[in-house]
Amino acid sequence: MVGEEKYNHLKNEKSPYLVQHAKNPVDWYPWGEEAFKKAERENKPIFLSIGYSTCHWCHVMARESFQDPEMGELINDVFIPIKVDREELPDVDSTYMAACQIMTGTGGWPLTIFLTSDLKPFFAGTYFPKDTTELSIGLRQIILNVKDLWEKKGDEILKNADEIAYNLKRISQTRSGDLLDESVLENAYDQLNKSFDEYGGFGTGQKFPSPNILLYLLHYWESTQEENARDMVTKTLDHMGRGGIWDHLGFGFHRYSVDPQWLIPHFEKMLYDQALLALVYSEAYQATGNKEYQEKTQQILEYVLRDMTSDEGGFYSAEDAESEGEEGKFYLWSKEEIDQILSTDESKLFSKIYQIKEKGNYFDMETGGYNGKNIIHLKEPLAETAENIGLKTDELHLKLESIRKKLFQARKDRIHPHKDDKILTDWNGIMIAALARASRILDDEKYIKAAIKAVNFIKNKLYLNGKLMHRYRDGEVKVEGYLDDYAFMIWGLIELYQATLDSSYLRWGSELNQILLDKFEDKEAGGYYLTSQDARELILRKKEASDGSLPSGNAVAYYNIIRLSTLLEDKKLRETSIKLEKAFAPRIQQLPSAHAMFLLAVMDRIGPFYEVVIAGEKADPGTQKLIGIFNDNYIPRAVFSLNSSDEEWLKSKVASLTEKIPLDSNSTAYPCKEGVCQLPVTDQDKLFQILKN
Repeated sequence: MVGEEKYNHLKNEKSPYLVQHAKNPVDWYPWGEEAFKKAERENKPIFLSIGYSTCHWCHVMARESFQDPEMGELINDVFIPIKVDREELPDVDSTYMAACQIMTGTGGWPLTIFLTSDLKPFFAGTYFPKDTTELSIGLRQIILNVKDLWEKKGDEILKNADEIAYNLKRISQTRSGDLLDESVLENAYDQLNKSFDEYGGFGTGQKFPSPNILLYLLHYWESTQEENARDMVTKTLDHMGRGGIWDHLGFGFHRYSVDPQWLIPHFEKMLYDQALLALVYSEAYQATGNKEYQEKTQQILEYVLRDMTSDEGGFYSAEDAESEGEEGKFYLWSKEEIDQILSTDESKLFSKIYQIKEKGNYFDMETGGYNGKNIIHLKEPLAETAENIGLKTDELHLKLESIRKKLFQARKDRIHPHKDDKILTDWNGIMIAALARASRILDDEKYIKAAIKAVNFIKNKLYLNGKLMHRYRDGEVKVEGYLDDYAFMIWGLIELYQATLDSSYLRWGSELNQILLDKFEDKEAGGYYLTSQDARELILRKKEASDGSLPSGNAVAYYNIIRLSTLLEDKKLRETSIKLEKAFAPRIQQLPSAHAMFLLAVMDRIGPFYEVVIAGEKADPGTQKLIGIFNDNYIPRAVFSLNSSDEEWLKSKVASLTEKIPLDSNSTAYPCKEGVCQLPVTDQDKLFQILKN
């Protein structure tokens, strides 16, 4: 039929990333047996391209190479091409990213890997231009070279692929060591202190928010009273909150900045960044009392609930860096545009405070110059600006909020960046944790309602036949759950229990944790694999404790187990956590700062770590005052539970609850530390002193 659109083998896929490539002249297959068997049958290598739908350089490589008919014909002639959404299949991404790092020393997306038909890698890289430049060999030349080598020296390629696969398996193995002590916590702090930058954050080049590290430093400060650890956190949060990495009009953080000052962002927004940074800012508010951190937490969550939440209650994955084929176009402003929207006085005030210039302040890395576009950002704290221009801080806030609303409303009329609307169980788990924590610290019921709605969505849509699934989109559920899906959801459920004291959430978290232990544990060496024992096999099952952009699944599992074993007084579960720590101890000692989330759990294990049972009715004012100790104060190394008259499940699990009852009809707290309980108290001030002693 004339004009009929042509599709490749991605036509029926739901992944937004695969949908973007379904009409490419490259004959992409989804990851699966059909492609593997075709590669074996035709004796062709596999061209594996891994990315995600909001990845800027993935878009660039697609426009240059994958949408080009001539390149499509060349790729199809030499390879069996496979497209993978890294967010949908993190096991595939993790395995071949490790291969890329072994072969090249670097990694990133788009990830370009050439495989044998038995899935062993023999070539790796990231973005390649179509044709060779002074800076990089071109994809066309690479393919022609591989075609020649495959035909003339195929045996050598297969031999090299075997060696790479062997090394991949070797680096994924663990050997058990001794339990870690305070020295590894100090070493992590020292390493982070040495890499800390004057503008906040770590390193002096491009900057990632690194919320795992910030959480670790906050907990380290609380544990040791090392004030510099807290100061590193607050300085980073302050600079990030003023920089261009923060969306000053619509809120939410961009993925990273390309400069040390946090000015020029890579404009995509990821759900996990919002969740983790909401956790950091809310904890920082609790730890310091700084109202700016309270406001930032509220603004992050406002963005998520407004723009990243489905009608059913799940949270979307990401927003793109570009619109209309141009990175940052949605977020950048010319001075002329601002002048047209605002009054003369408003424009003058806004331009002065947010560094708006006629020539622009946005240095375009691709064109190598200023093009009249501006990134909205602050040069100094608003309190200092207010003093310098003779206004009270509150008065300046009101003026700027009125201006912000006008510009935000005007921005709505622009073409919006693509939204990746798939719903991932693991990322939703972190968001649930952040909302539940914020609901306690900020005393805002709308956050708890959103968290509960999300949990119900996950349970109704992504929990099938007693197993978590990984991805939901457009009514389709796909991919069996990974370690991160279980660990992060359990984290969210524990936080939701602490916020509601409804033990049904703790119960489901405990049930999911048992599945995690049964399906993911390395029974011999300890630790948890990324994939379930029921999942399809790759060339290896990866097991990792270091953090990436997300905290390690093993680290979060450890963090959860400490809390669950304490709340449920489960000694066997606690012994499981010791085996987990020993499995990764030698790796962690080599580079402690790369394992911030794991060390946060180690800090809890070393202690002191408190469990407080509050005996009383939830609505009783005395009970609420005792609960308020945890909500109003920064006490991260503690968990609490409620023993009320209508509590049944928790009493069936924890025998000691029968002895922990209200004294003289007063709500009573039973503080315990490492299995040793102090005298019960009914006064909240006494409880606070015990916990802070």
